[in-house]
Parts: sequence; C-alpha cells; structure tokens
Amino acid sequence: MAPLLVLAVVTALTRLLGWVTGNAWLDSWPHSTALGLAAMFALTASAHFIQPKRDGLIAMVPTMFPNAAAMVTLTGVLEIAGAVGLLLPPFPRIAAVALFLLLLIMFPANVRAAREDVGVKTMPLPLRAVVQVIFLGATALVALG
Repeated sequence: MAPLLVLAVVTALTRLLGWVTGNAWLDSWPHSTALGLAAMFALTASAHFIQPKRDGLIAMVPTMFPNAAAMVTLTGVLEIAGAVGLLLPPFPRIAAVALFLLLLIMFPANVRAAREDVGVKTMPLPLRAVVQVIFLGATALVALG
C-alpha cells in the first residue's frame, strides 16, 4: 500500500505546487504523475536490494524462471532506470511505456505470492489487481501525455 500512497501524495503535491506557483509544467497531470511514479518506483526498487524484502521478492518469482535472485536484481535495476527516465526530459514517455510493460511482466509474481502464500504479500489479490490497474493507468497517462 505504501507505493500507492507515495504515488498519490507526490502526484497531488506536485500538481498543487504547480497550481499555487503558476508553474505550468507542474500544473499538468502527466508531468506531476511522472514525478509521483518516479518516487514510487524509487521506493519499490529499494525492496529489490534490502533485506528482508529482497528474500520475499525472490520467493515470489515463478519457478519457471531460473535464478530468481538475478531476476529480482534485474527488475530492481529496471525500476531504478525507469524512475530516472521519468525525470529526464527526453525520456518520460519511453520510460513510462517500459514501466507499463514491466508492471505487466511482474504481475504474475504477485499472483503467485497470493495463491501460494509465499513472498511479500501486502494485500489480497483482488485489491492488488485494482492497485495494479491504477499503476498501469498512471504509466499510460505519462506515456500518452
């Protein structure tokens, strides 16, 4: 639930800041959402490298994938790269598309965690699916700008 909260708070605060200060760039849903997503993915990426969350994420990787630890490291690096891409002027749309695809690719791990009672379980699967749709919608908003 923390990633959703970070996304919502950072997006809302940056949009409000843009409105109050008259900063047209921040007073835009796609731009403020990009900043919210960057903060969110920085938070979620940290779990890929810090114990005990890392072990939980490794346990969630579907068994069909070899070397679960390497997969968790790779996805953490991709989340960091995506967060940075959202902040660099030429790359937000490309980063948002890449993060959209990454969210889709990683969702089966959340399904496995819920069904098999392994790994990091932050919420029941139906609620997690709704949150996933929100994350996908946010990345789509930035991608389509």
